[in-house]
Amino acid sequence: MKILTPMRALWSLSVLGAVLLGALILGLTAGPSGLGVGEILSVLADRDATGPAADIVLRVRLPRVLLGALVGACLAVSGVLFQAMLRNPLADPYVLGVSGGAALGGILVLSLGSAVGLGYEAVPPAAFAGCLITIALLYAIAGANARVSTTSLLLTGVVFNAFASAAIVFLASMAGLTEGASIFLWLIGSLSSIRTEVTGWVAMFLVLGLGATFPLARSLNLSALGGESAEQLGVDIDRQRRVVLIASSLMVGAAVSVAGMIGFVGLIIPHLLRLILGPDHRLLIPASAFGGAAFLVICDAIARTILDGRELPVGAITALAGGPLFLWLLRRYHQRVFS
Repeated sequence: MKILTPMRALWSLSVLGAVLLGALILGLTAGPSGLGVGEILSVLADRDATGPAADIVLRVRLPRVLLGALVGACLAVSGVLFQAMLRNPLADPYVLGVSGGAALGGILVLSLGSAVGLGYEAVPPAAFAGCLITIALLYAIAGANARVSTTSLLLTGVVFNAFASAAIVFLASMAGLTEGASIFLWLIGSLSSIRTEVTGWVAMFLVLGLGATFPLARSLNLSALGGESAEQLGVDIDRQRRVVLIASSLMVGAAVSVAGMIGFVGLIIPHLLRLILGPDHRLLIPASAFGGAAFLVICDAIARTILDGRELPVGAITALAGGPLFLWLLRRYHQRVFS
């Protein structure tokens, strides 16, 4: 393990912060209007800016870029935490079924909400409610009052994901053409239907998740030695697992509730940063927040510009980038484990 010094941590986070700043500028400039960096900076510097450029930057692009950064940070940090909890570098935020529960809640409103007078504004609360229900089920089935085993959590997540997938297919088959298109975007993951009022909520859950789990960074490092070894060194494995599960699940629920099921961010970013920076969670957790934010903003900028006027769901870009990388990581993992 690389030795983590304050200077090394500061340098690494400063570089990642600069990458994120560049990604935010790229996200603000990407689009068919042809606004340059100078125009965008002048609009941001002038609180009273008006005109077409101000409308494009302040009402369209800035809310989307900020929310994309928050969603990417939530997914990447959750990926680090799930991988640490399960001691598996191939785990991601979707492995425990939390994203499936959030997606099921949102799609219930998308497909059936109009019949009971619910519009799109009810989708994020319904998705978040689905996330909370999933967490409660995970605890109830895996055993919240006793020792929560990793195997029980994994098996429960697999079963719940299968159930959620079947329910989503059933609801999609019942939906009309308009609702079906919304469900498609939700399942792939998109930042095209941004509602600015939810940005503060996503930011709040990201801050709460980081605040709850960063103090556990040292114990997460010890947990890599194995459950029994970590307990002998004074780590309360059950408490750690509960805090990590709840915090990461709430961050995933917040991300899915506003952007749908964007895949691979929680797998790609933590693993790449682990290769570059090392496995120390004291650096890896905040670094993943920066890296995940920059990655999703860049992917969204590509999704908005690659087809020259037409827009792809950002989840399609992350899947195209993440699929081949996942296969490479899987091959590398098996070579290391079985060699």
